[in-house]
Amino acid sequence: MKLDSVTRNGLLELAKKRIYLEGNVLKVITAEVGDTEFKKYLEEARKKDKTSRRKRLEVTKQVQLQNKELVSKQEENDALMIDLQEALKSAKESEQEANKLREAAEKSKDKALEDLDLLQKKSQFELIGTIVRVALWVIIGVGVLTTVMYGIALASGTDTQIIGSTWSNMFGILLTNAFSIVGTIMGVKYATDNGKENS
Repeated sequence: MKLDSVTRNGLLELAKKRIYLEGNVLKVITAEVGDTEFKKYLEEARKKDKTSRRKRLEVTKQVQLQNKELVSKQEENDALMIDLQEALKSAKESEQEANKLREAAEKSKDKALEDLDLLQKKSQFELIGTIVRVALWVIIGVGVLTTVMYGIALASGTDTQIIGSTWSNMFGILLTNAFSIVGTIMGVKYATDNGKENS
């Protein structure tokens, strides 16, 4: 395809500003025989078009490579996000399980403390009961022994004035001691219960 002189001169003027034709149209344009200037223009335009195509191709390849890398990175990020979500879910489940275990441990601790408190109270009651029984047997034994001695003294005709007053004093002391023991035990129990409530 040959161009008219106006178009040819316009293209040569644009070439001075470093603007050349590009694309497949260069394949069909030919110069007039003997028109070396336009022939040189076409060669230069084809050369620049070829360089420009090569650069565009390189840019395209580079963009495709970068896109491929971006897609790969996106897939890695997606996989990491899935792993992170699973890890967070697992951590949350572990925390919930730990909370359940903590609650169970607290309940077991409270139950153990209640059992220990009950056992201590039971032991205290048993100890108090034993002390009271022994004290009462001692008091009853001393009272019976003193009464038997007083009875023997009365039966044998011995002077019982001293033994009688001793016998009545002994019963007064035994009763006082019995109440003192019971009062002390109750006071200790009351003080122990108040100490536990305050702590």
